[in-house]
Amino acid sequence: MSATQHSPTNANPRRILITSALPYANGQIHLGHMLEAIQTDIWTRFQRARGHEVYYVCADDAHGTPIMLHAEKRGITPEQLIAEVKEAHQADYQGFGISHDHFSSTHSDKNRELVEQIYLKLDENQHIARRSIEQFYDTEKGMFLPDRFIKGTCPKCKAEDQYGDSCEKCGSTYNPTDLIDPRSVLSGSTPEMRHSEHFFFKLGDFTDLLKPWIGSEALQEEVRNKLGEWFEDGLRDWDISRDAPYFGFPIPGQPDKFFYVWLDAPVGYMAAFKELCEAKGLDFDQWWQADANTELYHFIGKDIIYFHALFWPAMLHGSGWRMPNAVFAHGFVTVNGAKMSKSRGTFIQASTYLEHLQPDYLRYYFAAKLGNGLSDIDLSMDDFMQRVNSDLIGKLVNIASRTASFVNKRFDSTLASALPDAELYQRFVDASAGIAKDFEERKYSQAIRQIMALADEANRYVDDNKPWLMIKEEGREQEVHGVCTQALNLFRVLMTWLSPVIPFTAAKAGDFLQVSLNDWNAIQAPLLGHQITKFKALMTRIESKTLDTLIEASKPAEAAAEAKQSDAAEISSDNENEGESSLDLAPEIKIDDFTKIDMRVARIVTAEQVEGAEKLLRLVLDLGGEQRQVFAGIKKSYDPSQLEGRLTIMLANLKPRKMRFGLSEGMVLAAGGNAGGPYLLSPDSGAQPGMRIS
Repeated sequence: MSATQHSPTNANPRRILITSALPYANGQIHLGHMLEAIQTDIWTRFQRARGHEVYYVCADDAHGTPIMLHAEKRGITPEQLIAEVKEAHQADYQGFGISHDHFSSTHSDKNRELVEQIYLKLDENQHIARRSIEQFYDTEKGMFLPDRFIKGTCPKCKAEDQYGDSCEKCGSTYNPTDLIDPRSVLSGSTPEMRHSEHFFFKLGDFTDLLKPWIGSEALQEEVRNKLGEWFEDGLRDWDISRDAPYFGFPIPGQPDKFFYVWLDAPVGYMAAFKELCEAKGLDFDQWWQADANTELYHFIGKDIIYFHALFWPAMLHGSGWRMPNAVFAHGFVTVNGAKMSKSRGTFIQASTYLEHLQPDYLRYYFAAKLGNGLSDIDLSMDDFMQRVNSDLIGKLVNIASRTASFVNKRFDSTLASALPDAELYQRFVDASAGIAKDFEERKYSQAIRQIMALADEANRYVDDNKPWLMIKEEGREQEVHGVCTQALNLFRVLMTWLSPVIPFTAAKAGDFLQVSLNDWNAIQAPLLGHQITKFKALMTRIESKTLDTLIEASKPAEAAAEAKQSDAAEISSDNENEGESSLDLAPEIKIDDFTKIDMRVARIVTAEQVEGAEKLLRLVLDLGGEQRQVFAGIKKSYDPSQLEGRLTIMLANLKPRKMRFGLSEGMVLAAGGNAGGPYLLSPDSGAQPGMRIS
């Protein structure tokens, strides 16, 4: 749904332009890409539902050596390759309900115009330098090598097999010429050094601009801390040119020189929006001029922060355009506690997922785990199944499925003319402000917890009134009518809040209730005397066999065969090594069992006594942007006031447990025995909330 298709009223509407990072046009969309797209889309849909003027644009990042070489390998032109990939990318995004107002490509005439305009303006303002550099050249392939096509040993930490621009182990950035024992990724040969004239963006010219920028609220605290390191040795010039052969835009007046892909990629945000402006009659300059009275937000992965938070704002300012209001970075996706792996079937393509599961399942699961920080998100298949089945089907949909049939069959599908408990309805409506604040601040997991707590309350209302028993008693039909009307109105409020998260299900629920669920202002008044339609199942439970099938479908054929052989070898090895331990240990587990455990560093925000409990303390734990409630049996070892502010270790993916004191959302780790205890385990100094224990 685009911004023009639905426009709730708002007395003070904001004008918001939103982008997410451009997927590279050299491969398919996978669940790692979908984390960002879903995070962005939820925020976009939320802002639209609040009545603001919102546009969400994106594009394929279509330039660079990898695309050129991939097309060459397939015997097609780069233009054919990027057109093919763009079609697949758009289908995947649409399949997940990503509501782009426009999806473009950086290989567009509009992008070329803007790139050249920005470059020439920077050059005119003396922010471009030219000088000869030494660069690695692959004599076997007959080309200069991009940074990512050179590997060697990191000059800082000495980690082997690192790329030519940065080390994945220590995070250092450097020049390819700094690598120890460099080699060409293309041919495996040792490259030789050759001279070439290159063009540089003088990033140091913008030191006085960028220092206050990175210290502002435009960036997350973790990002501000990281980017401060760039200023320690002074900002270095940025090489924005590449030598032929290269697939990209040529630099004006410079034969055999092309713009580096990372110069024209972010300009693609502007170009995509300019194309949208021309299609819709919007004024592009009003949104992008330096004094624009509009808002601009970028959602990106934490691996491309410095491009968006240093180079991009400096480029914009230096060429006379506006800077972003904020850049929102997020972490990566792991599956079952480990990096996505093709051999294990956890490198899941978006299209493969959609063949087996509803998109709203993943959208909800990601939202339920997303905070506004840089922590990685783990897609634990067991937890995924349990949370979707428990929350969406067992709680949310259950409210409607238990009550709609009475209205359909007994009351001509018409809701009652009054609510039996108007105060309960108002308490739900009053919760909107807090839930909206969490969505605005991208604290989706906190919003979800609030919503599901209210879903529990709605279910308790139905349980307490038991319309299925009440209807059997003579003279109580009107009471049943009122109870079901009350429940369906609470369901409507919950679905309205969740419409940015599960849009497909919200659309079905809206059809059932015969009302739009995309306007948060509409829930101020309940639906009374209102006609609904016959209720149909909105969701089906996830079965474990479906997840098994998804994993198998994501494995390459050769990897599946190897996995079976590996499993057989593991069974044989287990049988040969049976024996008893000299320690009184629990039964042995396999490494696969251990990888399911997600232990995180947590800071104890509050600790308090639990009335009526002999051993328990109630802890509120901060996991770095997300807070959890845990009941821990450590009362005899600690005074609660001594615990606040302390770091501990938490089992974060333990299934929440309902206790008579409340919901416990995890477990803190403690040691105890004959020597006393239990004593909380604590990480070493320097640990931060949200860090994974590995």
